[in-house]
Amino acid sequence: MMSVLGTLFIGLIAGFIARAIKPGDDGMGWIMTAVLGVAGSFVASYGGAALGLYSPGQPASFIGSVVGAVLLLVVYGFLKKKQA
Repeated sequence: MMSVLGTLFIGLIAGFIARAIKPGDDGMGWIMTAVLGVAGSFVASYGGAALGLYSPGQPASFIGSVVGAVLLLVVYGFLKKKQA
């Protein structure tokens, strides 16, 4: 339970930092930014566990969470461009 709460907290902060790092205007609000940050943190946690970087149940590092959030922002940008 603590690892999920840690992942949520790190993901919230990582989402805002990833948004500041990634250039361009995504046109999304702060709630969507926070959701993508949390999703990026979960992606980094489970992806890192699958690659053997983290033990199962261990939350991702802050840098891993930011990288996961940036990757999701890039994917979100591609999907949004295809819809337009």
